[in-house]
Amino acid sequence: MSAIEKATLRQQALARRLEQGGDAAAVTRNLIAALAPHQEQLLAGYWPMRGEADPRPAMARHQGGVALPVVPGRAMPLIFRAWDGHRLEPGPFGTSHPPADAAEVIPQVVIVPLAAFDAAGNRIGYGGGFYDRSLQILRARGSVTAIGLAFASQELPVIPAESFDQPLDLIVTDRETRFFQR
Repeated sequence: MSAIEKATLRQQALARRLEQGGDAAAVTRNLIAALAPHQEQLLAGYWPMRGEADPRPAMARHQGGVALPVVPGRAMPLIFRAWDGHRLEPGPFGTSHPPADAAEVIPQVVIVPLAAFDAAGNRIGYGGGFYDRSLQILRARGSVTAIGLAFASQELPVIPAESFDQPLDLIVTDRETRFFQR
């Protein structure tokens, strides 16, 4: 699939997410249930933007440490900083993240925002490759669980996976949680 075709899929999926959205309360319930086996592990979530499914209510209930990603620059992996639930600074691309004095951490569970996903667990993000780079590094260091979070309306029939795409271990939506054997 060409970069133009993938960009078109991304634009269509993002437009559908803004138009259709989903059941936010169901997303929260399903994410809390999916995180239950991971209590006491360090969890990296994200600060939602542009109509993304919101992981914050589930993050607030998590019993382990919580972190948020920091985008250090283009074509670089994310840095994860501990988050106390309060202070945030604006980041690039419309992101929000903990301040520079927050400790850098290595999460064991990462909630990944999605533009789109398919039944095989493939995903499209925003096109910067930040999560793919980051998951590759985290997996090289040890075990990490990657949880895609989206509304069911973001599902597409097929998303072609490329060699650098990092697979998700599960996808949580407002309708269900899907687990993938890798």
